[in-house]
Amino acid sequence: MLNENMGMKDEMNVQVGKGFNSGIESKSNVTLELFNSKGVLKSTTEVHNVDTTLAHAMVADQFDDSPSIVKPGWMEVGTGAAGDAASSTLTAYIVSSRTAVTSGTATAGAVAYICTFAAGTGTGEITEAGLFNVLTEDTTDLILYSTFAAINKGAADSLVVTWTLTFS
Repeated sequence: MLNENMGMKDEMNVQVGKGFNSGIESKSNVTLELFNSKGVLKSTTEVHNVDTTLAHAMVADQFDDSPSIVKPGWMEVGTGAAGDAASSTLTAYIVSSRTAVTSGTATAGAVAYICTFAAGTGTGEITEAGLFNVLTEDTTDLILYSTFAAINKGAADSLVVTWTLTFS
């Protein structure tokens, strides 16, 4: 016998978070390598850092036909530790430490910036570092920021800072 109450229902349920990633996430890590005057590695520090508010605006801005936010090209070190995502400068920069990035390399899903603070540059008890898009020291714009346990950079030491920004 045929049931006349039979029916067919065709529906689709699509919601964000149901089995797929609906956004782009970024994470940044910084590696600081301290070398003595002979080029021997003295210490390595690896930490996760803060993407500033400006970093998020800069990434979005790069999709514009005419980006207005300059890409990062300098790093600076300091002795402070109170910066956060809203910071635009280091909390206590070391005079004459703003240094040009020596390498900026993009790969699939990541970009790495490398800077070498040579002997005599950025000397002291370093506890913070930043990636900037302006040459002038102790000025904005801070793109990436990090604090870490003190790195004692002597006058003859060099410090190599590698910032990796990964998108997933």
